[in-house]
Amino acid sequence: MNESKQMSARERIENLLDDNSFVEIGAKVSARATDFNMAGKETPADGVVTGYGVIDGRVVYIYSQDIKVLNGAVGEMHGRKISRIYDLAIKTGSPVIGMIDCAGMRLQEATDALDAFGELYLKQVQASGVIPQITAVFGTCGGGAALIPALSDFTLMTKKTAKLFVNSPNALDGNEISRCDTSDAVYQAEAGLADVLGEDDSEVIAKIRALLAFLPSNNTDIIYDECQDDLNRENPAVADMKDTAVLLKDIADNYNFYEVKSMYGKEMVTGFIKLDGMTVGAVANRSEILDDEGEVKAKLEPVLTTAGARKAAGFVKFCDAFGIPVLTLVNVKGYKATKHEERTIAKAAADMTAAYAQATVPKVSVVIGEAFGSAYLTMCSKHIGADIVYAYPDAKIGMMNAESAVKIIYADEIAASDNAGELIAEKAAAYDELQTSPLSAAGRGYIDDVIEPAATRKRVLAAFEMLCDKDMDRVAVKKHTTI
Repeated sequence: MNESKQMSARERIENLLDDNSFVEIGAKVSARATDFNMAGKETPADGVVTGYGVIDGRVVYIYSQDIKVLNGAVGEMHGRKISRIYDLAIKTGSPVIGMIDCAGMRLQEATDALDAFGELYLKQVQASGVIPQITAVFGTCGGGAALIPALSDFTLMTKKTAKLFVNSPNALDGNEISRCDTSDAVYQAEAGLADVLGEDDSEVIAKIRALLAFLPSNNTDIIYDECQDDLNRENPAVADMKDTAVLLKDIADNYNFYEVKSMYGKEMVTGFIKLDGMTVGAVANRSEILDDEGEVKAKLEPVLTTAGARKAAGFVKFCDAFGIPVLTLVNVKGYKATKHEERTIAKAAADMTAAYAQATVPKVSVVIGEAFGSAYLTMCSKHIGADIVYAYPDAKIGMMNAESAVKIIYADEIAASDNAGELIAEKAAAYDELQTSPLSAAGRGYIDDVIEPAATRKRVLAAFEMLCDKDMDRVAVKKHTTI
């Protein structure tokens, strides 16, 4: 089989699951409708293959839509089959993986199709925060079907063939698909709905398996891998890493960092790493993006944006719901100042603050650069509930940078001075020492220790191991949704 071609519904399942592990459920189900042109039509499995299998020894439930049966359109029995899979997954505490390739609702079944969609939405919300939900879009996912990935925890799409939309691009006023394909995978990734993209079916399937390796099976499960990496590994180059995706990769076990939503809110990095075999969710401000050769591809202002805050808030909520500790790398000098951002930044920052403050999982933060004003507070500071906070020796923590603060505090003296530059430098040095240095913050108890960048991995790892028994309200019931 040519793995670069688009696979069938069953081929996708076979390629995703461990060999010979798939057990089909509902194979004999077919459509009941006979109205319009449905009479006499064969609908094998009613256009969706459902069942369960194993990925790396763990049970998962799965459904894969069959585009060859009525274009994969969702009808009454099609939707019920998926809902039953959700019932079993919730009962057994196992993830659900959906493979989407459909034409939306089945028009011939009208209200029965609507009922099927509504029941599926309900099951997804009930499962949210209880079991991980991963949806992969391989073909068309339009209209009401677009809510399925939006209600999931993670959405993957193929760049070549996936189309995701509520309204088709040509139905949008003033738009035409050749001008702007709003259903395109890259467009949806930049909008924040698609978490991960793959070139084709094979790559997306490989990325599903890689993602699942970081996730627990349910909200009471805890998974550990045996760590083959040096727990005390150090790297002095960490001090110069302004691309925090690279920094996170460097401190992770075996240099393995799984980034999500990389094309959305690029000033913020979110993803998963392992530390001594334990999954840790990572959130980090970002001021540079490096290409595969290590060259600077883009420079970013170290500020908090609406997209970045929303991205972080949703990720922290997911981690908290599933008992995954959170690491935060802080380098933020304030909020992005534009008219457009002013419409939304306060609410987005508040949502991120609430997500961090409400999270009861272990939380460790490291100030790697600037940490100024209330934007610093929102980035899992000690003030809103971080368990352990470290800082690099050259970090700056306070209201604002020293020079700006001095120009406000000593405005009259500077105006009257014959050598304003010398006065500003003198006062800024004093302000730096007394107010913005990490030692000053540590002296007040806001920083637990000043650490060398090279030791980031071993210090963060040790902190999480110390916090592994943290138990504020660990219960078996759901805490909240992850929507």
